[in-house]
Amino acid sequence: MLSCKPVDTPIFTSKATILPDPLFSDATRFRQIMGALRYLTFTRPNICFAVNRVYQFMHASTYSHWVTVKRILRYLQGTTSHGLHITRSSSFALHGFTDADWIGSVEDRKSTGGYLVFFGQTLISWKSGKQRTVACSSTGAEYKALVDGTAEVIWLRYLLTNLQISPASTPIIWCDTLGAIYLSVNPVFHAHTKHVEIDYHFI
Repeated sequence: MLSCKPVDTPIFTSKATILPDPLFSDATRFRQIMGALRYLTFTRPNICFAVNRVYQFMHASTYSHWVTVKRILRYLQGTTSHGLHITRSSSFALHGFTDADWIGSVEDRKSTGGYLVFFGQTLISWKSGKQRTVACSSTGAEYKALVDGTAEVIWLRYLLTNLQISPASTPIIWCDTLGAIYLSVNPVFHAHTKHVEIDYHFI
């Protein structure tokens, strides 16, 4: 697909519907390309979500999944100049961003969460993956992503301390959902938040 027409996004933005779809005939080829794309996510975090989305169907990929894989390749064709930029900075501050959708998967109603962690101006850690449990609300899904991002920042801070690099300030984690933010600072639990009590104590 070296001469394919590029696209602006690596995955379709609308939610797919579950329709009868025949299995893709060349499972080996599908898995080879997906393995290469998975490897590419080490330096291209902008395709993590799309690759993760298709990777869930490695055991039974269909033609619609193959169309999605080709779209990722078309996106890569138009963004060959994109990548991670390591920028020299005098700041040793850690800061992270977390986000999640709510019941984004039409197959099992699970949410997908993710985070990005910057050291100064350089992105050093990222993840996008399906959450293990079904969130009962968008706040719950965002909160679980916030927990994962917090765990990563704590681990990175510990690693930097062992390397004798002291972060300049307390790490900041950005979240775009007020409900998750309020839940992380609210010292009082009620019946609707007991299911996330363990995560709350961790944060």
